[in-house]
Amino acid sequence: MRRMRAKEGLRRMVRETHVLPQDLIYPLFIVTGSGVEEPLVSMPGISRYSADRLPEVAREVHKLGIAGVLLFGIPEYKDHMGSSAYDADGPVQKAIKVIKDTTPELVVITDVCMCEYTSHGHCGFLTDDGQVDNDRSLQMLAKETLSHAKAGCDMVAPSDMMDGRIAYLRKALDVEGFTNLPIMSYAAKYASAFYGPFREAAESAPAFGDRKSYQMDPPNVREAIREVELDIAEGADLVMVKPAMAYMDVIRAVKERFDVPLAAYNVSGEYSMVKAAAERGWIDEERIVTELLTGIKRAGADLIITYFACEFARRL
Repeated sequence: MRRMRAKEGLRRMVRETHVLPQDLIYPLFIVTGSGVEEPLVSMPGISRYSADRLPEVAREVHKLGIAGVLLFGIPEYKDHMGSSAYDADGPVQKAIKVIKDTTPELVVITDVCMCEYTSHGHCGFLTDDGQVDNDRSLQMLAKETLSHAKAGCDMVAPSDMMDGRIAYLRKALDVEGFTNLPIMSYAAKYASAFYGPFREAAESAPAFGDRKSYQMDPPNVREAIREVELDIAEGADLVMVKPAMAYMDVIRAVKERFDVPLAAYNVSGEYSMVKAAAERGWIDEERIVTELLTGIKRAGADLIITYFACEFARRL
């Protein structure tokens, strides 16, 4: 037994890739109201929270050494313009203040997009004929970004995939005095089938059509490189590839090309598939999760956004 333990110690000594809690970002779904902790059927172990329930969650995340949280809001009302996205009393805005008051050291990142807030479920402004108006969408996204900045977030993460959004948001932040607030761009975000459980959790499924006109085509890698290059040129401080599991070649390609911090999003469908297989006894969940996160890190991700963050950190 001692010899076996020693051999495992030797393996750890020469291991090339390590995943640590400080490499992880934990997504949180925030709803309006109070006293809400609503488990999600399609994502076992994940819940939606009202802002008043966040102090306990934030303390646990911080205690585990996880780098930060990524906030998604589910508003009380939705309209064509997604106006609740920039409501100073909206769920994300309240959550920022609660978390920063509770655990000021925890990095709070906010997702910037309109899909959770619009009645049609698309990521920007729609014209009368149902097309996304890129430039009017940028104006909406800027209002949302500034509302998050004024609430006290540490970083914004635009996920809308509108053209020119990083430059537009950087200018909007700078004009308002938030020159040091970093932007993590969803630079290579694919039109993926892996988002299903998230769309249930965030109530953000499109009411009609799809998002293929502004999210990336899954077969394309060179396009991802162009998108990342454009976002860096426009002022992105960090870039992201989303999803992760089926796009590790894209993660590697981006890492080899650009010298900026790189995040990968281990998305809801990837999480739910592992959970479902584990519940049926088909896989060893602990080993699978470790292997999966290690693979994402080995591919080149500096940061991993994952719903497994707390479970993984507790095991360490």
